Amino acid sequence: MLDKTYRPQEVEADIYAAWERSGAFACDPDSDARPFTIMMPPPNVTGSLHMGHALNHTLQDLLVRYWRRRGRDALWQPGMDHAGIATQMVVERQLAEQGKTRHDLGREGFIERVWQWKAESGGMILGQLRRLGTSPDWARERFTMDEGLNHAVRHVFVQLFRQGLIYRDKRLVNWDPQLHTAISDLEVESKEVKGHLWHLRYPLEDDPTQTITVATTRPETMLGDTGIAVHPEDDRYRHLVGRHAVLPLVGRRLPIVADEYADPEQGSGAVKMTPAHDFNDFEVGRRHGLALINVLDRDARINDNAPEAYRGLDRFAARERVVADLEAQGLVAAVEDHAHAVPHGDRSGVVIEPWLTDQWYCDAAVLARPAIEAVEQGRTVFVPKNWENTYFEWMRNIQPWCISRQLWWGHRIPAWYGPDGHIFVEETEEAAIAAARAHYGDDPCFRGEPLTRDPDVLDTWFSSALWPFSTLGWPDDKSMTARYYPSDVLITGFDIIFFWVARMMMMGLHFMDDVPFHTVYIHALVRDAKGQKMSKSKGNIIDPLALMDRYGADALRFTLVAMAAQGRDIKLSENRVEGYRNFATKLWNAARYCQMNECRPQPGFGPRSATHTVNRWIVGAVAQMAERVDRGIEAYRFNDAATALYQFTWGTFCDWYLEFTKPILTGEDEQAKAETRATTAWALDQILHRLNPIMPFLSEALWQEMGDGRNDLLIDAPWPDYAPDLADPAAMAEMDWVVRLISAVRAIRAEMNVPAAAEIPLLIKDGGPAAAERLDTHGALIRRLARLSEVTLGEGEPPRGSAQAVLDEATLVLPLADIVDLDKERTRLTGEIGKLDSEIAKIDAKLANQSFLAKAPEEVVEEQRERRAEADATRTRLKQAVARLAGA
Repeated sequence: MLDKTYRPQEVEADIYAAWERSGAFACDPDSDARPFTIMMPPPNVTGSLHMGHALNHTLQDLLVRYWRRRGRDALWQPGMDHAGIATQMVVERQLAEQGKTRHDLGREGFIERVWQWKAESGGMILGQLRRLGTSPDWARERFTMDEGLNHAVRHVFVQLFRQGLIYRDKRLVNWDPQLHTAISDLEVESKEVKGHLWHLRYPLEDDPTQTITVATTRPETMLGDTGIAVHPEDDRYRHLVGRHAVLPLVGRRLPIVADEYADPEQGSGAVKMTPAHDFNDFEVGRRHGLALINVLDRDARINDNAPEAYRGLDRFAARERVVADLEAQGLVAAVEDHAHAVPHGDRSGVVIEPWLTDQWYCDAAVLARPAIEAVEQGRTVFVPKNWENTYFEWMRNIQPWCISRQLWWGHRIPAWYGPDGHIFVEETEEAAIAAARAHYGDDPCFRGEPLTRDPDVLDTWFSSALWPFSTLGWPDDKSMTARYYPSDVLITGFDIIFFWVARMMMMGLHFMDDVPFHTVYIHALVRDAKGQKMSKSKGNIIDPLALMDRYGADALRFTLVAMAAQGRDIKLSENRVEGYRNFATKLWNAARYCQMNECRPQPGFGPRSATHTVNRWIVGAVAQMAERVDRGIEAYRFNDAATALYQFTWGTFCDWYLEFTKPILTGEDEQAKAETRATTAWALDQILHRLNPIMPFLSEALWQEMGDGRNDLLIDAPWPDYAPDLADPAAMAEMDWVVRLISAVRAIRAEMNVPAAAEIPLLIKDGGPAAAERLDTHGALIRRLARLSEVTLGEGEPPRGSAQAVLDEATLVLPLADIVDLDKERTRLTGEIGKLDSEIAKIDAKLANQSFLAKAPEEVVEEQRERRAEADATRTRLKQAVARLAGA
């Protein structure tokens, strides 16, 4: 017998261990079954499970469990990302606690220390994913730095270099002056800073008495100015185009150029151009041939390209000195307080500098063309489809991809330099030496001297871009890619469409000649209950591990699935998770009730054998529920699947069917009892089947407990399908009528504040023969569940003081005059409707206010829309209640 209470913490670990022992998670490359493949987005080796992970992996696991049980050969490929900067920082912090730096260990010693850290502490998140109940093929776990993937990375780099798609170039990068490396846009966090906007006067070369005013938030960068841009149609400056200004403090001639980048409405309309320290200026500079003068070193200090007075100054100290010197010369026209977004490194926390440096680049524009066409042609589809626009916008305006990082931990770039600087790109050092010998021949400048390897490593996203095929053994073993590539679906967040999805598309098409996945499902963002984005600074982070400890993994999983509506962010609260824990408890109690009433699965039971109307009804309702669940999962409308399960389990099965059949199970008809027990057990089994991909622990626990002598695991059981004609339309219509009648009476009782203990009469007006027949069969049931003293059929005018509701062609009449003060209820309901009218009018005024819409955060606007929808639904319900009192 089941315990009185379901305690997930006591069973989840044992159930997961049983799954792993059974080998249920493993793919079968020798199977004749059609493959189903999902590539797990590799979490960082430094990572810990957050709510975004929980949502992402719950949805992946749902799909894998579903298709695995439908007979597909499912491969969910797990693994971890080496997380270059994040991992290096973790180990460097450990060294700092010992008073050391990585330079004390040297490169090889430091790399060895990182591997040691990974073995001892890395990969904690994989254990946390097990806690969530995920079912990837753990035996195939990969790591982006393992030897197989390392070979794939070197191979791809060499091939792209030989094809002219990887090259060295001097361009601006996001430079972190504390970590001393280029970083990706994803590692840049924009923070609003209260600063200043300085308006500076630059004298004209041919008439120093005249000046042109430019505005800047970074006066220290003016030391590297090489031009001034104005809009070609700005009449204020049209006469200055082609002339020169003189850069104060430096004396450099600055050409004044016409470029549409300059905005006449911003500042003075004239923009100082510092191509070596601003991304936009860099592009303008390229268009007009402006010089690139880098005035900062790698520590963001002023270098020797600036006048001697500023050399060696930190950038912010240089800012103060430059402003003071300009003020002394009367060249500061104005200073405004100015709040603006400033890029910061998300790990170092320091201000990021656009910095001109030599780096390795990938020609993303060439690789992007086939990736754009693949989505245009529908070979890869985004769900929701609107995310394709985001993908196209970035891909059609793609810039060269900086793939080098100035770190020690990562895939070291397979490039070696000869004594004269000639570059040899090969997969191994031996191959590079051989290439050098072939290149230099007897040239005395070589003479067998050792080559110098490039010290940089590759951007983490470079190796991640190869994940869909490198994890399958490519390029050494292509048997797995032949079977499992391309994958069926990728589930990921919108924030890495650019950084990961697009790059996997580019690399997959280039090296595998096919898209890496057929579908990209972009899941929503998990926010707090108020719709705010979670962050440490706000103190509103919800820890999935804590929720699982309190309510069990299944409650969290079901919550996330139930709220995963396409295109809508999730507003998560602990109350939601608690509510779905209660759903698990409801099902547990229903199963316990079934055990107590000897409802056990019967071998050989066929649902078509049911003869009693209530049993034929539940059989049809099961088939309808199952069809809704399957349709929701396959259409990536996961919330629809969860809703269908919840409504059927809590409502149809627990609240209705188990109540309807109590008289049978306590009656004297042994044949009816046997059929009902078998049907009840069958229906419960079907719930467990459909619930299994979302709540695997609870469904597995009940599956084992409910079946006498069951040795098979639910995870291995075939997925049940039902014939289209399994539902009996007549039985469905009959019991549906009973449910709707009882529900209508209950709604009137609640709306009119009828005392719970009061039994009242019901008159069914104009019911017809079908109603009479149904009342004859189910009258006692209806009276008991609706708390009615009697139910009669009749015609003519209903008595005064009655509440009414329509049920098909009939009218339900409840005489309430002797039980409820109807005038008082009418007044109360009308008053509540008036309050709702006022609330809706206020919300409508807000939503019509363009100033509010422009200034309010998106989550606040969405909250107002939701409040309006809720108020409108309540108002409609209350108006229906008032309508029921018409003529009373």
